[in-house]
Amino acid sequence: MSASVTGSDSRIRLLIVDDHPALREGVAAMVQYETDIAFVGEAPDGEAALEAFERLRPDVTLMDLQMPGTNGIGAIRAIRERSRHARIIVLTTYDGDLQAVEALKAGAVGYLLKASLRRELLEAIRAVHSGRKHIPPEVAQQIALHAGEESLTPREIEILKLVADGHANKTIAWRLSLTEDTVKGHMKNILAKLNVHDRTQAVTTALRRGLFFL
Repeated sequence: MSASVTGSDSRIRLLIVDDHPALREGVAAMVQYETDIAFVGEAPDGEAALEAFERLRPDVTLMDLQMPGTNGIGAIRAIRERSRHARIIVLTTYDGDLQAVEALKAGAVGYLLKASLRRELLEAIRAVHSGRKHIPPEVAQQIALHAGEESLTPREIEILKLVADGHANKTIAWRLSLTEDTVKGHMKNILAKLNVHDRTQAVTTALRRGLFFL
């Protein structure tokens, strides 16, 4: 769905990308009476987002992170490759620092938690459109808190995902064609990097920070 906006319209053209129709409709309803913002279209996933962006050329795009197919970060990269001036606000449930950092590296200029949508949406759209960044204090604090820490390797994240699924070291070793001692060594590194003491804490911390999602 898209709204008709003429070329002479000076309002901020807004595109919403999210796989939940109710959220897209909610955002459209929130901006419909704003005199300076025009809802111009929506997309349900990353691939459709790129097509909609090229067709509609919005001033600001709200982009969900977790979607089927091409996720939000992939879509941000694709859009920024085609338009380095694109202004994209990440729209997400998660306040983890790792997802925020990845999104900002990909080219997002704003970060908006869905829990704060009603309170911060209009402010975020206007701030980003005017050339400023919008990052909630709680997300900025998480980024600062973990800045400089050593990141988990792709293999360590893969192992931690299997731990989260309830697999023991022996099973993980079999599934990944590793020795059990190698898996134990990876787990030791994971605990040290996340500054936790056991597997349960490691999984909880990883989920909170956005290393992966269940």
